Amino acid sequence: MDNKAIRSRIKLRHIQCFTETVRQGSLKRAAERLNLTQPAISKTLKELEQILGKTLLLRSRAGVSLTDAGQVFAHFADMSLSALDHGLDGIAQLDATGKRAEISIGALPSVAAALLPRAVVEFERLSPSASLRVLDGPIAYLVDQLRSGAVGMVIGRLGDPSIMQNLSFTQLYQEEVDFVVRPGHPLLDAPRLEDIVNWPVIYPPAAAAIRPLVERFLIGHGIGALPKALETVSGAFGRVYTRESDAVWIISRGVVWNELAEGRLVRLPFDTGMTRGPVGLLRREDAEPGAEEGLFVTALTRTIAQMRLAG
Repeated sequence: MDNKAIRSRIKLRHIQCFTETVRQGSLKRAAERLNLTQPAISKTLKELEQILGKTLLLRSRAGVSLTDAGQVFAHFADMSLSALDHGLDGIAQLDATGKRAEISIGALPSVAAALLPRAVVEFERLSPSASLRVLDGPIAYLVDQLRSGAVGMVIGRLGDPSIMQNLSFTQLYQEEVDFVVRPGHPLLDAPRLEDIVNWPVIYPPAAAAIRPLVERFLIGHGIGALPKALETVSGAFGRVYTRESDAVWIISRGVVWNELAEGRLVRLPFDTGMTRGPVGLLRREDAEPGAEEGLFVTALTRTIAQMRLAG
């Protein structure tokens, strides 16, 4: 039986009985907490184990203990109830005040250019009265904003380990760096990576998350200093300058996703697989995500699937 079929058979009462039994360590105490009889609790737990095809709890006179399968299931069962509680809190807040709390999000340029606008449209469908604040910028700046509480989450590439202390990272998809030029660029006639030294190159600055990846990529292909390098993190500048000149722009694919899809810029056919890296959610480990942030993550994952980024 696949997960979808199993999920359709699991009811909220199964999750509630299981998590309360785990918390109390006893069928009797769980029954008292849920205002149920002990046989009713026992029957519900047996139903859950039959649906999953796994023994979750070992029963004894001393109480109950978790099997290995039970330990795994307990973690996610508790998370699902917590998410439901957040959702109910959000609805209650809407009823009480007429609007939901503001959420603030930081996004690297590769996310802010293509994924984020579409995710916000999806989020507005899920939470039409929400107040949303978006900051973009380099990873070090956004991490500082996250630590200070100015933003609740940051979406972007995994940063240098030295700035990741006390932060959690959840991968959403992977992304490569592209070399892009204007349509009709001379390099498109005979594209060779070593020939980029003959043209102006827009290069990621030292603070950019992709800088080490690009440096390793070029060194690995025998390319040293770029005589005509122009360092900038500005996507607005890069888009216009690349279209209006013979520059080669080295940039995360997400930044130019729209331009490539619409033919305003063209990707040079270089194998940049070694620059592939994870893009995900950064949060403070001590922060408790609110109901609105949970809805935004739902919108984000739906949009990633629609854009086929995860593949």
